[in-house]
Amino acid sequence: MSPRKIGVTEVALRDAHQSLMATRMAMEDMVDACADIDAAGYWSVECWGGATFDACIRFLNEDPWQRLRTFRELMPNSRLQMLLRGQNLLGYRHYEDMVVEKFVEKSAENGMDVFRVFDALNDPRNMARAMQAVKKVGKHAQGTICYTISPVHTVEGYVKLAGQLIDMGAESIALKDMAALLQPQPAYDIIRGIKETYGDIQINVHCHSTTGVTLVSLMKAIEAGADVVDSAISSMSLGPGHNPTESLVAMLEGTGYTTDLDMERLIRIRDHFARVRPKYAEFESATLVDTDIFSSQIPGGMLSNMESQLKAQGAGDRIREVMEEVPRVKADAGHPPLVTPSSQIVGTQAVFNVLMGRYKVLTGEFADLMLGYYGECLGERNAEVIELARAQAKKDPITVRPADTLTPEWDELVAQANALEGADGSEEDVLTNAMFPGVAPGFFKTRAEGPKNVGKTPEQLKAEEEAAKRKAQGISGPVKYNVTIAGRSHSVSVEPA
Repeated sequence: MSPRKIGVTEVALRDAHQSLMATRMAMEDMVDACADIDAAGYWSVECWGGATFDACIRFLNEDPWQRLRTFRELMPNSRLQMLLRGQNLLGYRHYEDMVVEKFVEKSAENGMDVFRVFDALNDPRNMARAMQAVKKVGKHAQGTICYTISPVHTVEGYVKLAGQLIDMGAESIALKDMAALLQPQPAYDIIRGIKETYGDIQINVHCHSTTGVTLVSLMKAIEAGADVVDSAISSMSLGPGHNPTESLVAMLEGTGYTTDLDMERLIRIRDHFARVRPKYAEFESATLVDTDIFSSQIPGGMLSNMESQLKAQGAGDRIREVMEEVPRVKADAGHPPLVTPSSQIVGTQAVFNVLMGRYKVLTGEFADLMLGYYGECLGERNAEVIELARAQAKKDPITVRPADTLTPEWDELVAQANALEGADGSEEDVLTNAMFPGVAPGFFKTRAEGPKNVGKTPEQLKAEEEAAKRKAQGISGPVKYNVTIAGRSHSVSVEPA
């Protein structure tokens, strides 16, 4: 009997560098790997969405839509995949339905194939319109379950959520584990439960590697019937990132499963990113393995965010108190999974509680979360905190789908974008400004200057290496060289930078 083929989604072009180096990788450092990625035999290539939009216009002076078009051109044989935050799109608020439809339409037009649609609270109402929009343009709608652990989250609950997503038209289901909380047995139980209940729906599994257990979780998920798993080429893997693609291939050798990936291509992709990664060392996370997440449930990005908030207040030494406060705030809010933007909302409120007293001041976003303006959580929200939120925000709680409270905004967004210097009048620019109104105007002004690479050049890296060697050898002061120019010898002293 031939082995069952397991599809692989390669995340090196998006989530890997988002998790490892704050999404700073320049497009020019990816293009030379694209031909090999395109021919390696992946089920899909994740290359867009998440924080790439923000990082492109905030740090890299690069048009994210052009990035997508370039990927489409360079990988004509691949399914391109993106991460889409449901009604939030790629921004940090809910958008009115027409804006959601426009965004999906334009993404598909520019080359996107697979839309992994999720909601930070796992509220299906916040995913429904985006899923419909994806189906309308004939692309692959992947309904997503954000995995978390809490007293109210159960295997049965996740299986039921999968059913709701299938009813909404999901062509596949993604189990998304952004904090590396998915242990092997729950992975098996959830996948098995979905397969036994709903038959042959495709299931994709996405795990980070931060806790060190999730390569085993992928194996158990595959044994339970998972069809596609996410991984990152080894030179762009581990730490707060993902499990290595080549390790996944090796793990399946001699089993009843195979990826059919082209190992020669994988080695070339690996070697390419091994050359590129050192350029971005200054942006790298220091985390290698962190099992504290099992108790704190705080993803790495959220932890660094809270640390910087505390340091800004001169209270860097109080991080332990904040980490203890996070689970309490999470419980009061109804146990939302901690993923953008709920992780930032819960984390910032925990910081406020430690610095100013519990719920003495609520952030506007946390008040909205408590009042239902982000959607419904699985757990019950703390009634006392809801009353504090009502008093501070001066508005009542809602139980309807949050986007139903919004008025049409497309025409206004068009007018706003078209009034900006450097905007080109395209619907893509309207969407860029709608999602990042604080950043897009500056980007439009400088766009014509072209992309900027924030990584170090090979020359800078070599100079740093030389300086480190000299320091290790106890050498200081200038280095003397003899150079010959136009036949004459000169003695030159070079000071270390």
